Amino acid sequence: MNIEQIKNKFKNTEVKPIIDGVNFSVLVPLIEINNEFNLIFEVRSMSIKSQPGEISFPGGRIEDGENPLEAAVRETFEETGIAVENIEIISELDYASNKNGSFVYSFLGHIKNTEYSNIKFSKDEVSELFYVPLSFFLENEPEKYYINYYPETEENFPLHMVKEGANYNWGSIRYPVYFYKYNNYIIWGLTAKITNSFIKKIKQKNKD
Repeated sequence: MNIEQIKNKFKNTEVKPIIDGVNFSVLVPLIEINNEFNLIFEVRSMSIKSQPGEISFPGGRIEDGENPLEAAVRETFEETGIAVENIEIISELDYASNKNGSFVYSFLGHIKNTEYSNIKFSKDEVSELFYVPLSFFLENEPEKYYINYYPETEENFPLHMVKEGANYNWGSIRYPVYFYKYNNYIIWGLTAKITNSFIKKIKQKNKD
């Protein structure tokens, strides 16, 4: 293999995180209600295996052959029934990593030509949709706490391949966890983290 062949291999390469698992993608949906923009949140169905009953944005696993944006739009349609043509993508937002090491891509979307009370969501995946005015997040900071994760090697881990492996300092992870309290809903975890990142961008733009 020569240098030109190597260059061709990397021409127009899409950069992505290095992980050993799957990636996910979500939509941060904005919809206008009574002349004010709201964020749409889901309460996940109790019948699904992954995080039943928790609050999230529409989204899910990026399938083979999909890019993150396609996955976010597809999952939003499947979960909420909102027509694809009524989802206007405004921008890609910052992506986050979860505690399992997977990456979650996020996109800001404007839900157009849609009456919120007429949204027919999938009851197999969603038990409820609720709406939070953007002003709530602009006026209220999330609570922030930390979880500490400590490494533990599996029994067959080859410590002999690591210099001073038995006494190696692997360190630990201090993982921030955010919480928003809105009426009877607790928006927390990765959903709150993505929300907070989005709101911080709006506040920064207002300063500029």
